[in-house]
Amino acid sequence: MLKHAVIPFLVGASLLASAPFAQAATNLVFCSEGSPAGFDPGQYTTGTDFDASAETMFNRLTQFERGGTAVIPGLATSWDVSADGLTYTFHLRDGVKFHTTPYFKPTREFNADDVLFTFNRMINKDDPFRKAYPTEFPYFTDMGMDTNITKIDKVDDKTVKFTLKDVDAAFIQNMAMSFASIQSAEYAAQLLKEGKAADINQKPVGTGPFVFKSYQKDSNIRYTGNKHYWDPSRVKLDNLIFAINTDASVRVQKLKANECQITLHPRPADVTALKNDPKLQLIEKPGFNLGYIAYNVRHKPFDQLEVRQALDMAVNKQGILNAVYQGAGQLAVNAMPPTQWSYDETIKDAAYNPEKAKELLKAAGVKEGTEITLWAMPVQRPYNPNAKLMAEMLQADWAKIGLKVKIVSYEWGEYIKRTKNGEHDISLIGWTGDNGDPDNWLGTLYSCDAIGGNNYSMWCDPAYDKLIKQAKVVTDRDQRTLLYKQAQQYLKQQVPITPVAHSTVNQPLSAKIEGFKVSPFGRNVFSGVSIEK
Repeated sequence: MLKHAVIPFLVGASLLASAPFAQAATNLVFCSEGSPAGFDPGQYTTGTDFDASAETMFNRLTQFERGGTAVIPGLATSWDVSADGLTYTFHLRDGVKFHTTPYFKPTREFNADDVLFTFNRMINKDDPFRKAYPTEFPYFTDMGMDTNITKIDKVDDKTVKFTLKDVDAAFIQNMAMSFASIQSAEYAAQLLKEGKAADINQKPVGTGPFVFKSYQKDSNIRYTGNKHYWDPSRVKLDNLIFAINTDASVRVQKLKANECQITLHPRPADVTALKNDPKLQLIEKPGFNLGYIAYNVRHKPFDQLEVRQALDMAVNKQGILNAVYQGAGQLAVNAMPPTQWSYDETIKDAAYNPEKAKELLKAAGVKEGTEITLWAMPVQRPYNPNAKLMAEMLQADWAKIGLKVKIVSYEWGEYIKRTKNGEHDISLIGWTGDNGDPDNWLGTLYSCDAIGGNNYSMWCDPAYDKLIKQAKVVTDRDQRTLLYKQAQQYLKQQVPITPVAHSTVNQPLSAKIEGFKVSPFGRNVFSGVSIEK
């Protein structure tokens, strides 16, 4: 067992090919698609960040079953809910140890203080740690949890009570999401004392199945298996390595050469060859995702409904589906996927009509030749396998209605940061559901609270917000469904986005991998994964 050894990392086309752990039964190399922005899950919203932090090194009070949407115990073994739905009491797990690393040696086990630190830091902008390391927690605030959690009480070392202002029908599911990962209060106190609070994002300490070793941006992340994990049956690897490469074709070649044993987001053109390779397995599942176009309504002329309608009806969706998704997806007409309960099947797209789009632009005072920017993601995501090609096709579509489109792109972390700041005119983005609840789409992506977070349209409409807020505090599913359907209809009429496609998720991996389950939420989870000897 290589517990704290530093293993040489080879880069280039022969990545890990001659390194013994590439074939060793207790080591696994994952070809990932991008560099994380950091390792503090509370700060981020993308799968790239969560895979590298929350899903490897951390736990939550509740958690989702592997490969499913059911909520099961995590760092809390059980919980009680008051009759009025406003108080949640969590009973914490005994014997959970935080990671021991070269930069932190815990003196106690996980307890209530860690839960209080984790959430108070996200709620209270005057929290001493947050003042020492000023940061935002977009997911937490997008969902309104910063205002809805009114109090967190430590009943005793192993019991914590959350009090809510309003009923939150999805509270237990929300607590299982990556951003709610539990941090060490003891480690935070050490960092605060040393004047190094920002290290919480670069030198992580969690309770999860893997322990952080090192990170080289755009190259690799290394972890060792946590031999003191509270569920030892879930740790079957001595070493886990993320080999970072943004090129999907290169990732596939590395998989075929056994330079990595699992990868993600293959190009649609590579799927058939992967299926036919006897050394590989390909897991195929309908995607719980949406790829869409976000119009920044704070930039003129996109503040005008007629302009957004014109752009929407000028998009040749079928052409994009054929060229970009190549049969591995379905046309999207709504703001969330059809597999999400409460989906409104009566919603229809405006017909593809470039001529009418021209008329709408003219009526809105938009002159022919007007220049706009279209931002395209630099990475493949489950909801968009080729944003560059999609952007080029949209550039051509909108040129037909008299617009001059400039395509813009940045490194993934910078792209997310800048679009959240609203620097774009129009951006290509998407979402994979996180908890199986409609609010995770309709609230997290399009609400007023989500501006500065995942609301890339910067769209805030009081009538829409009223509907989704009402739905969130109702526990009866039929009543919630009725409200969410009204919200979907209203959003479709206002066109802050153009839904494009729901893609099929193809997960390629070595035939020797055992125990890997495709997450409906687009996460890559290595707990419980092993390699056949």
